[in-house]
Amino acid sequence: MTNEELQSLTEEISVSLFHKVFKHSAYFNPRLRTTGGRYMLSTHNIEINRHYYEEHGFDELVGIIKHELCHYHLHIEGKGFKHRDKDFRELMKMVGAPRHCTPLKESIKRNNPLKVYFYKCTNCGQGYQRQRKVNTNRYVCGKCGGKLEGLMKTAK
Repeated sequence: MTNEELQSLTEEISVSLFHKVFKHSAYFNPRLRTTGGRYMLSTHNIEINRHYYEEHGFDELVGIIKHELCHYHLHIEGKGFKHRDKDFRELMKMVGAPRHCTPLKESIKRNNPLKVYFYKCTNCGQGYQRQRKVNTNRYVCGKCGGKLEGLMKTAK
């Protein structure tokens, strides 16, 4: 599917379900990783993650477009367009838009597994678990001010 086809599909869904014209741009954004799509408040454009279309198909794409059009039309009208707003939830129910999209496979979302680092204070024995490495020459124990030593690194 090209950006032009996505634009025409978005305009068609907007007129048929919302009975309003979509006057801005809808396109695939290759930089999106963790979300199916997003509505840009400043430009009123809709960006879609192509991976969701390729992995889950046309129906998932239509659901993402409906969801983003809910944000779009409510924001244009000056109503509550955020996920927690009553206007948004009612409009989503009315047009059958999904609240969340189907998750992608983990291989696309995250290439490397999460690393966990364990540290222990040599003075009081307080243990610390971190997702990033800690410079043990610079940082000390928050409990007693003692020196930290790195114990091990594991991948979750």
